[in-house]
Amino acid sequence: MKANIKWLDDPEVFRINQLPAHSDHPFYKDYREWQNHSSSFKQSLNGAWQFHFSKDPQSRPTDFYKLSFDSSSFDTIPVPSEIELNGYAQNQYTNILYPWESKIYRKPAYTLGRGIKDGDFSQGKDNTVGSYLKHFDLNPALAGHDIHIQFEGVERAMYVYLNGHFIGYAEDSFTPSEFDLTPYIQAKDNILAVEVFKHSTASWLEDQDMFRFSGIFRSVELLALPRTHLMDLDIKPTVVNDYHDGVFNAKLHFMGKTSGNVHVLIEDIDGKTLLNKKLPLKSTVEIENETFANVHLWDNHDPYLYQLIIEVHDQDGKLVELIPYQFGFRKIEITKDHVVLLNGKRLIINGVNRHEWDAKRGRSITLADMKQDIATFKHNNINAVRTCHYPNQIPWYYLCDQNGIYMMAENNLESHGTWQKLGQVEATSNVPGSIPEWREVVVDRARSNYETFKNHTAILFWSLGNESYAGSNIAAMNKLYKDHDSSRLTHYEGVFHAPEFKKEISDLESCMYLPPKEAEEYLQNPKKPLVECEYMHDMGNSDGGIGSYIKLIDKYPQYMGGFIWDFIDQALLVHDPVSGQDVLRYGGDFDDRHSDYEFSGDGLMFADRTPKPAMQEVRYYYGLHK
Repeated sequence: MKANIKWLDDPEVFRINQLPAHSDHPFYKDYREWQNHSSSFKQSLNGAWQFHFSKDPQSRPTDFYKLSFDSSSFDTIPVPSEIELNGYAQNQYTNILYPWESKIYRKPAYTLGRGIKDGDFSQGKDNTVGSYLKHFDLNPALAGHDIHIQFEGVERAMYVYLNGHFIGYAEDSFTPSEFDLTPYIQAKDNILAVEVFKHSTASWLEDQDMFRFSGIFRSVELLALPRTHLMDLDIKPTVVNDYHDGVFNAKLHFMGKTSGNVHVLIEDIDGKTLLNKKLPLKSTVEIENETFANVHLWDNHDPYLYQLIIEVHDQDGKLVELIPYQFGFRKIEITKDHVVLLNGKRLIINGVNRHEWDAKRGRSITLADMKQDIATFKHNNINAVRTCHYPNQIPWYYLCDQNGIYMMAENNLESHGTWQKLGQVEATSNVPGSIPEWREVVVDRARSNYETFKNHTAILFWSLGNESYAGSNIAAMNKLYKDHDSSRLTHYEGVFHAPEFKKEISDLESCMYLPPKEAEEYLQNPKKPLVECEYMHDMGNSDGGIGSYIKLIDKYPQYMGGFIWDFIDQALLVHDPVSGQDVLRYGGDFDDRHSDYEFSGDGLMFADRTPKPAMQEVRYYYGLHK
């Protein structure tokens, strides 16, 4: 197959040769590697890459992936990082409006009676292109194995080539994209080429309130597959018998050679073995209804995790793969009185919305950033996070498991600008809506979110996205979660625009910035539990009045609390040549017109992770219902 730049214009083309999403479990050769947190089955491709920036598709080097191409004129760029933060393109922040509004006329394909408009993005004068090249040798430990490559995050559409061969195409900036390199990988002198376009039809679905960056902004890794490999792990721990006992079910999906056996162990925190089971190796191995008495339940105060260990042995008894995974037992449910319970007790959300952000690196954050955020949560009685408005880096989910942070895991979906214009609701060009041609792309985003993160105990809610109106396509996303997962609740706020879908979309009544008086009016006759998915907009010297919401928690058990908007400012630390000082700059400070100016500065912390005074009030009031 040859790559086609017109895929950028077609919402029905969003993945070519991309492998199906699967669980994010780690895998190692043996116990020593696990103890050292270093797998010989992985090779990082992070670091310096060759790079060429093009202002539009027409001026890009179309043959850069060919082995005969002379790349001596290319610059270098660090991977992961944002193209804009390396000085190649304009920094631009915008909230609702798309970056091209008032400059280029565009409407989403299949809206307003039109089909695909050829060249909408494939010839877009605003569609910058990053051409990346990485020369590498294969680590000897990976030799002889099937080799996959995983991009954890690329904004916004990418074409991948290896040694002159087209490998695949992917959209969805915030979920991992994995491809099989095996047919074309060689031991030495590999040339990986990645062409990254800032815009495609995916841009209509990624209209989040944020700086509009592009590039390979998360890690890139090669994955060597053992000759027998656990490709997907699907665990289902449930709580029974009045919250005393646990039942463990799991499906293990293998690829490669299926001769040998699987040894499955579960240990408690003290190392006591609760399950010790050997099963013959097959393409699918199931663990069914293993019951544990008097399980230790997981919650914010006591994030107790059991250790699952999966050993894969060949027919000679040799260990060929080791998979460790921690999980917890917990149960979330809604009573007939519309009260949300966790482990039989009322669930109260002291939450924040959290963009991934660093003042120097933008959305290309580090593990140190994540650990610091967890420490801030703990210090300020924050017990919950909404991953606004996209899946986060994989390590964040493990940190939330380990630290008892309740998670609302949100899809990468926001199409605010397709239905709201200058504050007015006008949904004739809304996507995804109920348009058939936009259905599979958003259902695929739900599927990727679910399949990647399905085993994380911290996830209590699947969120279908943010501010994308409502229609049958979002209802189809809700159905996917319900068909796959009865252990969690679904959430979506925008259904209030189309109340005819309320029976099909969201287990919760979700509101943004609902005044306490109106919240109380709803709570006097609720149809669903109420959560404020965004409230207490913390811009400037705001965030006052949180006590009025906290009083509702004491008065109405159907009120869950909510998630403050938001956790951290989106601002960039730059050197001011006039003052000679390093200063934080917000939207509008980069001559980025149009812009929503300081609207990007609405966090409880400044972008350098210094708490604002509002954090003191949050700590006090959230501390009332720890």
